Amino acid sequence: MKINYTEFETKMNKTISVYTEDLAAIRAGRANPAVLDKIKVDYYGSPTPIQQIAGIAVPEPRTITIQPWDASALSIIEKAIHTSELGINPQNDGKIIRINFPPLTEERRKELVKDVHKKCENAKVIIRNIRRDAMDHFKTAKKNNEITEDDLKDVEKDIQTLTDAKCKEIDTITAAKEKEIMEI
Repeated sequence: MKINYTEFETKMNKTISVYTEDLAAIRAGRANPAVLDKIKVDYYGSPTPIQQIAGIAVPEPRTITIQPWDASALSIIEKAIHTSELGINPQNDGKIIRINFPPLTEERRKELVKDVHKKCENAKVIIRNIRRDAMDHFKTAKKNNEITEDDLKDVEKDIQTLTDAKCKEIDTITAAKEKEIMEI
């Protein structure tokens, strides 16, 4: 019997995808438009991502420019950035909003690395929880005589191998982000 555990692999891949998006939003001293992804603007009564109402560009390594397609949105975009948790100050020249990213201090870099490691550990815990759910699922299938003892052993080995691979992938992503943060 061919045992299917793609649903568990899909959940693990989704976890890694969410983790990668979380890391992209961490400011590493360089201008990265992904820091704006979570900011919503109240545009005609509905919360709208900035990317949907403006063009975003990175003309210099430490600068992001935002040019709304509707000039009336300029002030609400500026206000949304001010009230966000980014801690950055946008400059509005009447046509474009400029966001300058100052270089990070050594202390701030270390704080960001600690934060990245916390997020890394949380992602690994989620992966291990998915592994546990998969093991429980197949143990129940064994109890119900849907699979054999040998099948269960094979599945446990395969799921552990998959879990180890996904945790290693998370470590690789974390190491790359840490290098990016510590780079001056």
